[in-house]
Amino acid sequence: MAQELLQEETAQEKEPKKVKAANVGDMIQFKQGERKGEKGKVIVVRENSVIVEVGKNPNTGEPIRTVVNHKNYKRVK
Repeated sequence: MAQELLQEETAQEKEPKKVKAANVGDMIQFKQGERKGEKGKVIVVRENSVIVEVGKNPNTGEPIRTVVNHKNYKRVK
C-alpha cells in the first residue's frame, strides 16, 4: 500500500503543469515591470515565457522585442 502511494505521488510530480499561455499573434498587456500597462504582439511562445514585439526603434526601424514570463502578462482581445 505504501509503495502504491509513493508511485502515485511520483507520477503526479512528472505531469507538467498546464499554463494558459498566449498564442503567436495574440495581443498581450504587461502586468508587472517597467512596461506595466503596455501592449505588445506575441512573436514566439516558449515553455515559461513569450517573446513580444512592443514597437519599433524610430531611428533604425528595427523591432523592439522583450521576453515576458507567462505569469507577468494577460491576453487582450
